[in-house]
Amino acid sequence: MSGADSEKEAKSSAEGTAIEEKVALEVVEKKIPVYVMGRRYEVPEGLTIMKAMEYAGYKFIRGCGCRGGVCGACATVYRKPGDYHLYVGLACQTVVEPDMYLTQIPFYPANRASYNFEELKPAPEEIFKLYPEIFRCVACNACTKVCPMKIPVMDVISYLKQGNISKAAELAYDCIQCGLCTSRCMGELPQYHIIQLTKRIYGAKIASRSQHLREADEAIKSGSYEEPLRELMSIDEKELRKLYREREMEPWEAGEDWRPKETV
Repeated sequence: MSGADSEKEAKSSAEGTAIEEKVALEVVEKKIPVYVMGRRYEVPEGLTIMKAMEYAGYKFIRGCGCRGGVCGACATVYRKPGDYHLYVGLACQTVVEPDMYLTQIPFYPANRASYNFEELKPAPEEIFKLYPEIFRCVACNACTKVCPMKIPVMDVISYLKQGNISKAAELAYDCIQCGLCTSRCMGELPQYHIIQLTKRIYGAKIASRSQHLREADEAIKSGSYEEPLRELMSIDEKELRKLYREREMEPWEAGEDWRPKETV
């Protein structure tokens, strides 16, 4: 093969590789159109709403907290093309779809009662006194339909009106205080504030004290963890990282057959 032929072949090979890389890049970075508060943007497919907004140039100064579906700060309302339904979700978890119209609601105005928690009694009348609007509920169930955590919000309010704080707190356990329930309420209830008070009363004044929590509290006060903490503080960063990677995982991270080491 002549030098010219070799050079031509090398050039052809290089061009082929470049084309393959370009095609692969286009596949990886396939863009879709989304509308953020009315403005059109092209963003990579597969991103969450939050990451898509940041890709589009938005800088979050609020409406962004844990990024893990826990804090409830990134409530989002959106519509899909050709669909009359109004959808809701958390921007940190919901994946963008082509031509979705969206807007964030990092805060929705809802009156919150002022109270001295220490003076409250574990009785439903305390909630009624602070939030009398609870009896304006018309049982439309819009609050339940809009909840991104799938909480039966209307049932929570119903149990409270029946005086069952324990059951209401149990049903509302996963509430993350996003406030979307209030945004759709025909009775204009501040459900998420009512739920917060309900959970506080139940946890502090109704629920039985757990034995393992009492034992942990006593262990802390007795200084049982002082030596292990001092030992950890003396370890360098590299060793700490190694210990962290090799730690006994939490149950939800370790699979269905997880058991504490001391019980295996």
